[in-house]
Amino acid sequence: MEEALTSLDVTDHTLTEQEKKQLDEQGFLLLTGIMESDWIHQVRESYETLMRREGQSAGMEVHQETGTRRLADLVNKGEVFDRMYTHPKVLAGVYHILKREFNLSSLNARDAVPGQGHQALHADWGARTQGEPFHVVNSIWLIDEFTADNGATRVVPGTQHQAGSPGDYMSDPQGEHPDQQLILAPAGSVAIFNAHVWHGGTTNRTATTRRACHAYYTASEHEQQLDQKEYIRKSTYDRITEAARYLLNV
Repeated sequence: MEEALTSLDVTDHTLTEQEKKQLDEQGFLLLTGIMESDWIHQVRESYETLMRREGQSAGMEVHQETGTRRLADLVNKGEVFDRMYTHPKVLAGVYHILKREFNLSSLNARDAVPGQGHQALHADWGARTQGEPFHVVNSIWLIDEFTADNGATRVVPGTQHQAGSPGDYMSDPQGEHPDQQLILAPAGSVAIFNAHVWHGGTTNRTATTRRACHAYYTASEHEQQLDQKEYIRKSTYDRITEAARYLLNV
């Protein structure tokens, strides 16, 4: 693990002490300006090309969701996505949270169509017991700006430390939580969050979609959301680095 991270330029100083503290206390960290404009443009083009090409099958490798457009297995669907799951800042955040070996669980995309996208508050792992180690970390790559109106993700800071699940504390996890915050940021930003934090999509109240990619990681003792060994293409394997292969467990 350490060798792979070092080769991908991850060090003890990749995240500042303040950034590490925010991950510890709040459970999420928003980083702006991570993607340059050319990269954003290329991802948008690839995103829409894949949507047109895959049609009704889009996202089926992992999950399809009513009211959203989804893509899955982006590891195998373009070099433009490689830098997402190997980005030093993201990997440093994952290692800081999990504190042990980990792999990419999946690299997917999701955007809510106009009028849709609301989710109940949830954690990606389900209920935890008090003191149980963290198992999963997610990152949201903002391909479009996240605004208060276009379905931005909501998070409830600090809830990664809560035992149980949102339903144990709220009568209706579909509703608003008094402490929830929206992730609002320009395109090209990345939100790293402990996926045990309560979070959920909100309704897209605009006339256009709001695109995002999700690089999702899990501790290595757990199964990946998408079995990368089963899905890996030879062209992908030959293209990526040894460290990237380690992250994919291929």
